[in-house]
Amino acid sequence: MKTKILATTVLTCCFLACFAAIADFSGKWIGVLTMENGDQYPLTYNFKITGDALTGTVLTPKGELPVDNGKINGDKFTFSVTLGDIEIPHSGKFYGDSIAVDIEANGAKAHTKLLRK
Repeated sequence: MKTKILATTVLTCCFLACFAAIADFSGKWIGVLTMENGDQYPLTYNFKITGDALTGTVLTPKGELPVDNGKINGDKFTFSVTLGDIEIPHSGKFYGDSIAVDIEANGAKAHTKLLRK
């Protein structure tokens, strides 16, 4: 009986810790995207988490764009941003003090690290 209570308590604490960590994902994050050809683009992401939904905006040199189809699963996420008629998928992982993001645009792939602003 004590083992069941202990196991339930440990699992509950782990769940709450994970939930609190994901809540820290919300907010402003900045980074510089370096493309394969060497071009660099400063980016500012403003994320909001509601349940498993990821919403927000991305400030790019082309203006502010909404986050579309955002999903979060544990510490991993996916979303897309549409620039003109180009859909730009994003995927990544939240590390607590940083976020790793993989981005695809017109067949080109890039990776960047975001830090809390």
